[in-house]
Amino acid sequence: MDREKLRIGSGAGFAGDRWEPAVELVEHGDIDVLAFECLAERTIARETLALRRGDGPGYSPKLEARFRAVLPGCAAKGIRVITNMGAAAPLAAARAACDIAAELELDNFFCAVVLGDDVQAVLLERPELTLLETGEPLESILPRMASANAYLGADAIVEALASDAPIVITGRVADPSLFVAPLLHAFGWSYDDYAKLAQATAAGHLLECAGQVTGGYFADPGVKDVPALARLGFPFADVSADGDVIIGKVLEAGGRVDRQTCTEQLLYEVDDPSGYITPDCVLDMSDISLSEIARDRVRLGGAHARSRTPTYKVSVGYFDGFLGEGELSYGGPNAVTRARLAGEIVKERLALRGFTFDDLRIDLIGLDSLHGPGEGRPEPYEVRLRVAGRTAFREAAEAVGWEVSALYTNGPSGGAGDFANVREILAVQSVLLPRELVPTWVKLVTAP
Repeated sequence: MDREKLRIGSGAGFAGDRWEPAVELVEHGDIDVLAFECLAERTIARETLALRRGDGPGYSPKLEARFRAVLPGCAAKGIRVITNMGAAAPLAAARAACDIAAELELDNFFCAVVLGDDVQAVLLERPELTLLETGEPLESILPRMASANAYLGADAIVEALASDAPIVITGRVADPSLFVAPLLHAFGWSYDDYAKLAQATAAGHLLECAGQVTGGYFADPGVKDVPALARLGFPFADVSADGDVIIGKVLEAGGRVDRQTCTEQLLYEVDDPSGYITPDCVLDMSDISLSEIARDRVRLGGAHARSRTPTYKVSVGYFDGFLGEGELSYGGPNAVTRARLAGEIVKERLALRGFTFDDLRIDLIGLDSLHGPGEGRPEPYEVRLRVAGRTAFREAAEAVGWEVSALYTNGPSGGAGDFANVREILAVQSVLLPRELVPTWVKLVTAP
């Protein structure tokens, strides 16, 4: 495609994000592409499990609502949509999108679906692979595997964009790659042009969490003030054919885009700023500069990159037992002391009943649940006891909430507002898989 500039809007930063800011970008952002990033580490494992059990479609539960909100405007303005909302069932997601398009009477509508990220069958043949987080062999969790998905890169998406489909739907891809791909496609950049790929990847990393770069996760009243948070707008990037990047937002939208917000997002979830590994390149942020060129406009420059690694990171979701929880509130004078006694009673009761846990936590929400016990903290007037136990046995997990609820008449005075819950734990670890073992392909899905 022969053009000088592309404007890419960020439509979502996680599966439960709002969609009004995406509609705002479509209607007032003058964007060319809208990308929805909706897959956290555990999301795809959760959707895989829902699909297997008949509890969900396998794709993002909010997909249909998002598409109903933005497709009419995107169709009218020729805005293309790229999203990983396909999760564990990208083909089913594409069929749902086509059904919506048919209901909305959108002409010439079809989806390009990127496939190949599901590598469960490949991992079953390679139990000797090493888990990155623990150093243990993959074999140690293989019998409990729920999902295994490789983080695909922009090259897989570029193939889909070549179809001219209005919507490209993927399963697991790396977050920045959703934004890198339309730049490769629009400008015809070489996948080995690391100067441009570095700028594109840095831009993608800034956009991938949507409202975080416009002040959402940044705000701290009186310290870092952000205007009109209830109307927070989502960002876009203006990227030129030579790799120049400007991050901005619709000026009338709430939030702010400046050097501070961009700096915090740039370092978000980054272990080594000089070696941020993606499937497209290894990004070096060491020399990145961020300069405010106008209100809510920040120019990014100085990104560098080196060649991509020979492997894909694979996220392996697996069953890791059960989590039992129980909560109860205490208020008034001596509330903290009564809550501490209540927690000790529950701990002793669980031991008396013969239950054991891999981990048992007793927290006082409002005092020590985030940072642990500490000296000198002022005691709150009200506090909530939370007891949580991780175990391989459902019966033990159920006993946690049961014993907390029993405190109503068997524990310290003043307990109220009990809550109990048991859930299966879906844990995630990672392995590296050679790229040649992960073929990708594109399938087109048309409206009925």
